[in-house]
Amino acid sequence: MHTRFILINTSHAGNVGAAARAMKTMGFDDLVLVAPRWANVLNREETIQRASGALDVLKNARIVATLDEALDGITHLCATAMTPRDFGPPTVTPREHFEQLAANDVAVQQGVAFLFGSERFGMSNEDVYRCHTCLSIPSNPKFGSLNLGAALQVVAYEWRLALGAYPVQEATAVPVLADAQQLAGMLAHWEQSLIAIGFLDPQAPKKLMPRLNQLFNRAGVTQEEIHMLRGIAKMMNPAAVPSESLPPAAALSKG
Repeated sequence: MHTRFILINTSHAGNVGAAARAMKTMGFDDLVLVAPRWANVLNREETIQRASGALDVLKNARIVATLDEALDGITHLCATAMTPRDFGPPTVTPREHFEQLAANDVAVQQGVAFLFGSERFGMSNEDVYRCHTCLSIPSNPKFGSLNLGAALQVVAYEWRLALGAYPVQEATAVPVLADAQQLAGMLAHWEQSLIAIGFLDPQAPKKLMPRLNQLFNRAGVTQEEIHMLRGIAKMMNPAAVPSESLPPAAALSKG
């Protein structure tokens, strides 16, 4: 499903860069500017800085003189406007409209476009009237003003969710769980150290070690955590026999 973002009469170069960045993070790349304030806006330093690496979106962007030119190949138009109007398309939230739109292939068989007006004046009535719907981002009724780049980011995010969100990427490596032998060896090391500091009576161990075994089983201890726990045991009993000399489960047989 082709998606286009159209900025009308943009007055701040930085917002064009911010728009490109917002689009790229959501996987969109078709940006059209209608009569922007700066003819060279796509190459201005502020634009490039605010794009923060989305230079391919800027490179592929087009500048046109009229909205008609920007709508080539588009069959469904969504205005973004906060100002109430006596007449015009129905006003809905992006999420509500996008859920319906994504399921209606006929309505958007060629493409959908999201129109954003000037930072100073918003969208003109004439441009809004051409649209099928008017999107309104739910916001504080006492302060609903959104920066152009921020508004576009919200719309792009909601549209991406409707089309199918990207999977969450793991920020950390998948932990490697300790196996039974490693856990048994660590518990033997701990038993030795607990005896050394007088916490465990080897003549009457009761169920301390089996309970610790169950505790660590529930915790799902990783290999790195095993090394940490062995380090703690070593510091508790510096004079103890090196843990490497213990059979993996030797000391566990006492309990």
